[in-house]
Amino acid sequence: MEGMDIGKSFTFVFEDENWMTKVLVGGLFVLLSFILIGIPFLIGYALEVIRRAQSGDPQPLPDWSDLGGYFSDGIKLTAVVIVYALPIIVVGCLAGLMGAAVGNSSQGGGGGAGLIAFCLNCIIFLWGLVMAVFLPAAMVSFAETGELMSTFRVGKLWSFIRNNLGNYIIAIVLGWVASLVASFGFILCGVGILFTTFWGYMVQAHLLGQVARAAQPALSAAAAPESY
Repeated sequence: MEGMDIGKSFTFVFEDENWMTKVLVGGLFVLLSFILIGIPFLIGYALEVIRRAQSGDPQPLPDWSDLGGYFSDGIKLTAVVIVYALPIIVVGCLAGLMGAAVGNSSQGGGGGAGLIAFCLNCIIFLWGLVMAVFLPAAMVSFAETGELMSTFRVGKLWSFIRNNLGNYIIAIVLGWVASLVASFGFILCGVGILFTTFWGYMVQAHLLGQVARAAQPALSAAAAPESY
């Protein structure tokens, strides 16, 4: 298993000769994400960064010329995320109902509902952890294959994660670090966070691309159809 050039993931954006233009456009799509429009474009763009980092492209920061392609890929992966999140949505609604039952109880009879609400919130937390573990692998698999079904082959994805655990943990943890660093963009009158957030997304995508590059055989196995 190859090592990862961690520093490259944090600096590659600024090594592109047109990085300012690309970051400005990326920041615009971050802004549009507040009304949901920008989300598919950002996801699709990040998928292209993953592909380029995986292939060792010397210019991993793509142009914004293929907006249709970015949107198409992004909307597909957005649908994948929604499917993964369905248990949280359903259980969250139930937890809300139980919480309302506790709030409306005037005679102390809401203890059972309160316990149920607590248990449901625990389930939400645990499923959130599951999503945090599997979604990056699903994203990498989709970036390589373009096949939606590859994102739901949980057994294959788990094998990929397990076989590349060290690099995978590094990518996820440093992705969180990049997000934390990006949050300091708020200091720049609030506007700067649009561009630092975009940079943080690109760091995470490049890290995942490096994981994929270091684990080509395992990733190909993860994308293969299940045998029954």
